[in-house]
Amino acid sequence: MEVRRSARRRRTVSAYREGDRTVVLIPARMSAKEERKWVGVMLEKLAAQERRSQLGDTELAERAEQLSRRYLDGRAHPRSVRWVTNQNTRWGSCTPSEGTIRLSHRLQSMPEYVRDYVLLHELAHLLVPGHGPDFWRLLDSYPRTERARGFLEGVTEAERRSVPSED
Repeated sequence: MEVRRSARRRRTVSAYREGDRTVVLIPARMSAKEERKWVGVMLEKLAAQERRSQLGDTELAERAEQLSRRYLDGRAHPRSVRWVTNQNTRWGSCTPSEGTIRLSHRLQSMPEYVRDYVLLHELAHLLVPGHGPDFWRLLDSYPRTERARGFLEGVTEAERRSVPSED
């Protein structure tokens, strides 16, 4: 395991696998005690993430097809749907011109209805690129939109509060 301190990193902590090594990125000003705490937290997160890798990219693409049929009349046809590990501030992203959807690996540990909402949200972007009224009308048919959005807002707020402050 390797801990890398960065003067540019102010509040966030992240970790990833680099071959056989685990790299934990922390702010340079973090104390040794905070470092130990965050290394433990991040190692557990990575381990949990690896245990939950039950839904691979192939299954994710199949789920996208099911959701498109059920909620979008089968109109959304992504060329690719995959998990990515480089989205730590977004839950998902879509490039309509390429038909590609990427979901943050952080969703893998969340309830199915939350993953489905984010996937459906990105599928809707294949039909309507922006977040205007037409876009939100597409999501009206998904019964757990508001609940999933609330869940994600709660996770975002909890993460914001658990990151060491700059004070």
